[in-house]
Amino acid sequence: MSAWRRSAYRAVRPLLFAADPESIHHMTLGALRIASGSAPGRALCALASGVSANDAGRAPIELFGLRFRNPIGLGAGFDKDGLAIRGWAALGFGFVELGTVTPRPQPGNPRPRLFRVVADEALINRMGFNNLGADALARRIADARRHLPAGFGIGVNIGRNRDTPDEAALDDYVAAAGAVADVADYLAINVSSPNTPRLRGRLQQPERLVELIDAVRAVARSLPIAVKLAPDLDASNLDELVSAIAASGAMGVILSNTTTDREGLHSPPTHEAGGLSGAPLRERTRDAVARIRSVARPDLAIIASGGVGSAADASALRSAGADAIQLWTGMIYAGPGLIGETVRA
Repeated sequence: MSAWRRSAYRAVRPLLFAADPESIHHMTLGALRIASGSAPGRALCALASGVSANDAGRAPIELFGLRFRNPIGLGAGFDKDGLAIRGWAALGFGFVELGTVTPRPQPGNPRPRLFRVVADEALINRMGFNNLGADALARRIADARRHLPAGFGIGVNIGRNRDTPDEAALDDYVAAAGAVADVADYLAINVSSPNTPRLRGRLQQPERLVELIDAVRAVARSLPIAVKLAPDLDASNLDELVSAIAASGAMGVILSNTTTDREGLHSPPTHEAGGLSGAPLRERTRDAVARIRSVARPDLAIIASGGVGSAADASALRSAGADAIQLWTGMIYAGPGLIGETVRA
């Protein structure tokens, strides 16, 4: 059945790819939001993904001390504003990470800002944390909660506004965390986006990162906190940051964000600025997961995010030491059936 779903998606994909990628993205979110509002629509979601309500709960995991119905989640950036939370649950995910959300709404970078790199099954984006603000997201999560199945987790990925001065960056993270603390299951601190100026360089320094984690923990009550790191860190920097994260009381790391590296790409538009995601990150993600699992304390949760385009990719990451897997770009190229394939794997 999974092969049938892939074939069906391949048949319609040229039509989708003929349109502007950001427009199709918004159309997909809108369609999923509408479908999830009715029982027939939710059944259609389950058919498309290949994950029935029973299947979705057959591989529960403990993550951050929480119980999720399965280890497959949606990565941050796909649904920044929580427009289709019920839809992601209907598709069979175990959890969703919403955001990146900032304290104040912001439009992001000028369009076009999302590009397909088809021959490499990749995307380049320079969205720039476009979102409606943390308060709006908190309201959407609260509205969706009563409609969600047991064991479906909601994480919120938080960031800073583009126009916030560097010296006030921590205040932005604290404000965003405070706005969503009552409705989220966990928080993910994004210090690794390449599309907000000076974000990576300053906040991926160990002392500054620990200061940030401490500030967020002060307003996050008892919420688990994870940190999303860049894939462009060398081994020593990665080890140093993970040690700092573990010592700070944060409970996990997300490996990883998009990369600015273009080595090995086979097709345009490689010249476009922004972060690269998708298949080119597959080996880099697996290597980072294996390295951190070998040196980090056993209870530090690792979420692998990057390069997952098949059940085999997901299984390899789990074998390398990942506690959970996030999908994003792989679904653009493989279709929603990828959710069912990875949940079963």
